[in-house]
Amino acid sequence: MRPSPTAVRYASVLLAGTLATTGLALAPTATAVPARDTAAATAGTAPGTVPAVAGIDFTDIEGDGGITLKANVALPEGATADSARKYPLIVLPTSWGMPQIEYLVQAKKLADAGYVVVSYNSRGFWQSGGRIETGGPEDIADASRVIDWALAHTPADKDRIGMGGVSYGAGISLLAAGHDPRIKAVAALSGWADLIESIYSGRTQHLQAAGLLGGAGELTGRPSPELRQILKDFLASDLDKEDEMIAWGKKRSPATYLDRINRNGAAVMLGNAWGDSIFPPNQYADFYEKLRVPKRLEFRPGDHATPEATGLLGLPHDTWSHAHDWFDHYLKGEDNGIDTQPPVQLKSRTTGAYEGYADWKDVPSGARTLALNDTRELATGKDSGADGGTMFLTGILDQFLKLPPVVSMPLLPRSRAAVWESGRYGSDTAVRGTTTLHTTVTSTASSGTFYAYLYDVGPLGTGKLITHAPYTFHDRTPGKPFAVDLDLFSTAYDVPAGHRLALVVDTADPLYAEYNPDGARLTFSSPAQDPSRLTVPTRDADRRQ
Repeated sequence: MRPSPTAVRYASVLLAGTLATTGLALAPTATAVPARDTAAATAGTAPGTVPAVAGIDFTDIEGDGGITLKANVALPEGATADSARKYPLIVLPTSWGMPQIEYLVQAKKLADAGYVVVSYNSRGFWQSGGRIETGGPEDIADASRVIDWALAHTPADKDRIGMGGVSYGAGISLLAAGHDPRIKAVAALSGWADLIESIYSGRTQHLQAAGLLGGAGELTGRPSPELRQILKDFLASDLDKEDEMIAWGKKRSPATYLDRINRNGAAVMLGNAWGDSIFPPNQYADFYEKLRVPKRLEFRPGDHATPEATGLLGLPHDTWSHAHDWFDHYLKGEDNGIDTQPPVQLKSRTTGAYEGYADWKDVPSGARTLALNDTRELATGKDSGADGGTMFLTGILDQFLKLPPVVSMPLLPRSRAAVWESGRYGSDTAVRGTTTLHTTVTSTASSGTFYAYLYDVGPLGTGKLITHAPYTFHDRTPGKPFAVDLDLFSTAYDVPAGHRLALVVDTADPLYAEYNPDGARLTFSSPAQDPSRLTVPTRDADRRQ
């Protein structure tokens, strides 16, 4: 019952490399200073006000509890704070660990298109005051305070307000939409809807993700005591604190406030990457299906926030152009066609082409089923060579070079990896949606962990990772079989004709924690009355729009 030593080592190396690369260690120290006491961001400008000129200006906004939120404001050309003409407003909270300049390029583009744009550094990070509350009530209140400020100090239209952002900014935007009915449109990119399903899916700690978030928070801001304790308990795999951790996560999950979001009626655009190693796509798809507002769902290749990164640098990118269209339609009333397109837009990891669907449940039109016959027994806690890759690196290689993690199927040690392979398929197989595993497990211990991987296996036995997922169990009777149903992470991947599909199960992965006691063994069987199987959702070529 411990985090895998391999996972901890990988997480430490990854964290150090990522922070060194991005320069996060240069974060300044901030203190919570009331907005009325801070110096003006621009010479000759009173604290908390915006110079009456077009362009981007830096200012201070008083957040919840009187803390200072460092912000910048972009106005349309010719607009002034006291303009009689009103403009639609877009509020952009920054991502986790990012400074307030994160959205400068996009803010300028939106301002040039006729928006008032207010971007602010989320509380607890960099020079904003307060503590990091991880999307808590204080963050939600801050969003409403920023809207109040914009309506009082800019020519923003109270009836045309949107919010958006990447990662942390996406989550805060969704949470705010459930609490502030003034928000009419949201573009939530690489965010979360369910925090527990994001970093604790399959009841398994996503160690690299949690380690990176915790480390970045310490280096770029001031985590609250509550956050520090939650992360400590989470990384220590303290099951006595599990209910408390889940309650903490639910309070910070937009899915918890789904009824409010639907009632308030903001149009919601969700965008995410297939390989997001912090916020996997499944939880966004589940949330999307339950929305009863104008909505759009986009999945594309990449890892966490990598699809949006080039757009933040000013390069053309469809993620941001679609977000701009979303705001243009729902805040400006422009007839640009985004509301008439199929609302579910998926970009294949293999072809790079978009496919449109009327709903998420319509994505697969068929399935391939792999019977998991015969019994497999594994020694636990030993890496077979099959794994989900390395956070960020794996997703980026897949996004730009179409290089997912690979293994040699014939060389996988069968004492450490259970392997089932299909026959060769005579035609291309378009995997679309969520692969599901049903199996029967018997453990020699009451707790344990395994990881399921789906591979595309070529003629030479080289397997390319299509998708995977972790699974942890507790309080099981040793020696007594139990059924397991596991959803693998959703994806869109094309398997060429002549290739096979293979399921690999092992018990060690550097991305995740593991709960296999030393010497424990897992057995996977297929009882006659309840056969084990892998169901892979597919889409016929002539049924893709």
